[in-house]
Amino acid sequence: MDQLLVALDVDSAAAARDLASTLRGAVGGFKIGSQLFTSCGPSIVEELAARGDRIFLDLKFHDIPNTVAGAIAAATRLGVWMVNVHASGGSAMMRAARDAADRQAAARGRPAPLLVAVTMLTSLDEAAVREVGIAGGVAAQVERLAVLAHEAGLDGVVASPREIAGIRRCCGDRFAVVTPGIRGVSDEKRDQSRTLTAAAALAAGASYLVVGRPIAAASDPRAAAERMAAECRAPDAP
Repeated sequence: MDQLLVALDVDSAAAARDLASTLRGAVGGFKIGSQLFTSCGPSIVEELAARGDRIFLDLKFHDIPNTVAGAIAAATRLGVWMVNVHASGGSAMMRAARDAADRQAAARGRPAPLLVAVTMLTSLDEAAVREVGIAGGVAAQVERLAVLAHEAGLDGVVASPREIAGIRRCCGDRFAVVTPGIRGVSDEKRDQSRTLTAAAALAAGASYLVVGRPIAAASDPRAAAERMAAECRAPDAP
């Protein structure tokens, strides 16, 4: 299932290789985030990308424009398929990231990675948003940041599936929406506040689904991935 991306949230390159080998062909790619990247560095990104795996480098860059541009250029050189920044870094930062990705990709004769912006973390609920001083609620802030990313030339955003309709209304159907925190039908929410099942997220208009523990922590990860894909294809899927 090409839209399904599995988070390689493990502590070693060996564990990442094993999980990727188990799931290769059953899912559309792999997300490498802070845990694996901090443990193993860029070599595991480069290794899996060289094997032909689609790698979503999820480091949520958020810094001054020049620093983020340098980080995005480095990610592009690693061969990632998708990479993200924080939309709250502002328009200048996102434009610098876009320019860096395009320039590095052109210099290497390859397509630029999909560049997406994180809107609001799916762990944040309305109370948490108020706590950090954001007025107007989660949905309004997500839409505001999505429009900012769209205007900066990014390919899409990372957002909860519960905000997809608003993003589509503001940014159109061609703007990618990457939805993390996806759970299985019988899974608990755990530390995700704004989430849906995979089938419900796709029905809502998600472009890509990022799934972690429901697949990676399953006793049989490949079977779990195949089961989730089957749930999404079911005629009565929401």
